[in-house]
Amino acid sequence: MTVLAAIIKRDVKLAFRRRSELMNPLLFLVMVITLFPLGMGPDPERLREIAPAVVWIAALLAAMMSLSHLMRDDFDDGSLELIMVSGASPAMIALAKVAAHWLTTGLPIALLAPILALLYGLDGDAAAILGLTMLLGTPTLSLVGGIAVALTVGLKRGGMFLALLVLPLYIPVLIFATAAVVSTTEGLPAVANILMVAALLVLALTLAPFAIGAALRLSLT
Repeated sequence: MTVLAAIIKRDVKLAFRRRSELMNPLLFLVMVITLFPLGMGPDPERLREIAPAVVWIAALLAAMMSLSHLMRDDFDDGSLELIMVSGASPAMIALAKVAAHWLTTGLPIALLAPILALLYGLDGDAAAILGLTMLLGTPTLSLVGGIAVALTVGLKRGGMFLALLVLPLYIPVLIFATAAVVSTTEGLPAVANILMVAALLVLALTLAPFAIGAALRLSLT
């Protein structure tokens, strides 16, 4: 746990030193959500219908933008190899780095997205469910994305491969999270879809750290 806390603290400090990179996903999220209605027209009912999908797709793409910085900088300067040979569990190292990534990227997205969704006319209940699915879904995005990053971190041009690996794996989170918000807007229970998003998070927390650790060992050999 000491190693976990130390890596999280280190990565969060480094992230705040690169504030421009830290703000890029949030700026992308704001631009997509605020500009999208210009192409759809001013119909309030139509905007309310598309709000869950637009907000979640924007959040998904914003989270994916920041994945390249999850381990790339540490790999380039050699610090990742030093961390891996420090004697700590590779799974624990992977979990710490993903946790730091979520704290600096996923959590701000999860907090900001429901506020921006109010621009589409979502009521308070739907916005609350959107926020809940964001808090449950964005850690899954970071964990799943971490696997793809670990597999491609040694490639000079791994950005395209990263997107190809990550996007199909993000689809289940997108489907169940948006379905939960849509169910709420239609007055239907959203518990089943929320539980599915939570189940995906539990599955990712259980398996992803070990997969990331194994992929990192392969990339560093």
